[in-house]
Amino acid sequence: MQSPLFAHTEQQTQERYTVQNPQMLRVALEGHDDVLARKGAMVAYQGLVEFDAEYQSRQQRRARANTGEGLDLMRCHGQGTVYLANLAQYIHVVDVEQDGLTVDSSYVLALDSSLTHQVIAVDSQYGISGSGKYQLNITGRGKVALMTSGRPLMLQVTPNQYVNADADAVVAWSTSLRIQMQAQTHSSGVWRRRGNTGEGWELSFMGEGFALVQPSELLPPQNAVIGQGLRAQYGMGQHGARGQNQGNAWN
Repeated sequence: MQSPLFAHTEQQTQERYTVQNPQMLRVALEGHDDVLARKGAMVAYQGLVEFDAEYQSRQQRRARANTGEGLDLMRCHGQGTVYLANLAQYIHVVDVEQDGLTVDSSYVLALDSSLTHQVIAVDSQYGISGSGKYQLNITGRGKVALMTSGRPLMLQVTPNQYVNADADAVVAWSTSLRIQMQAQTHSSGVWRRRGNTGEGWELSFMGEGFALVQPSELLPPQNAVIGQGLRAQYGMGQHGARGQNQGNAWN
């Protein structure tokens, strides 16, 4: 059997995290230091690997219910190789050190189990109740695999050069940065988008660190549900993936 497809064989490396290709992550497991991955993100694996739902504390469940921010994770453990992907998004591995990483949970593909994460709030400078934005603060030492819709832009923030970015396009930033959430408008109706520009809320970053921005202002359809009812969940009936939604079904 011959095909150009054989150019896409697995990467041979000793690294724990390897970007197999721009849209797939290879994770090597050696029986210790489990990896936490987004539920359903496994596309293939080799070796003796097991997958278990990750326990969520009462505090984490409460934060998820109140803010909508949090991670649905599975624990990957054993000895072997796991391949992870999600909606063909671009994958990037980041080393988290003492300064920490703040990230939108929708863009987390996997992380070392040694890292901890908690929900934090980014408040609006206008002090308007409910206009803040919630994010995850990841701390400790380890690696995090992030996803972006398209190839991202890494912006350096210094005391002499602060950065503004659309709140819907920001993926992650250094936790050490000072953040303000603001609406770019000179009118009193800050809830309205800015005149005919279509721009709304933005994040302003100050201090020393970086901000990661993707070329999209839309979240991926992580939790899209196709059809209705029990039959549709299994892809059957006129509302299922086997019916009118062929080729457009997500889990």
